Amino acid sequence: MKISSAELTISAAKEEQFPKGPFPEIALSGRSNVGKSSFINTLLGRKGLARISQRPGKTRTLNYYWINDRFHFVDVPGYGYAKVSKSEREAWGRVMETYFQNREQLKAVVQIVDLRHKPSKEDVMMFDWLKHHERPVIVIATKADKVSKGKWSQHTSWIKQEMHFQEEDQLIIFSSETAQGKDKAWNAINNALFG
Repeated sequence: MKISSAELTISAAKEEQFPKGPFPEIALSGRSNVGKSSFINTLLGRKGLARISQRPGKTRTLNYYWINDRFHFVDVPGYGYAKVSKSEREAWGRVMETYFQNREQLKAVVQIVDLRHKPSKEDVMMFDWLKHHERPVIVIATKADKVSKGKWSQHTSWIKQEMHFQEEDQLIIFSSETAQGKDKAWNAINNALFG
């Protein structure tokens, strides 16, 4: 997909702040520090659009990126990061649940996992939860440049096994360093948005 425009338009902390209007959305979900910002920047061809933090758990709002005047990417807070208070985690949890369950504009969730490691229990729980609520999920296994090509199929097998993949589930190998998988990711996102 050719990106003619991309900008961060709102950081929403509660439901009232979610943009109105019929435009379709793709949410980007993943463990803190798994490389969501790098994924967004690589897909959009914009170096510093999504801020890459050295401190995991920095995204505490739903960050809406308005793309090509047609659709939104929504970067949601990373899960599995403990250095926030319990009440703060619960508050985010409620906002996230409302968003994932009720948001009509949401067409699919891109769930980012790390190709180098077996999925965490939070990865598995998130995937199961989205499937339970019948949200289409595109799993992106990132950091592929850190795994030798000969081991890719072994690592993707682990991921599929741990996350109880069904035949219709999608997994795309990706690297922000080399742009490996960028076209495949766009195809899957495009189909979800406009297919």
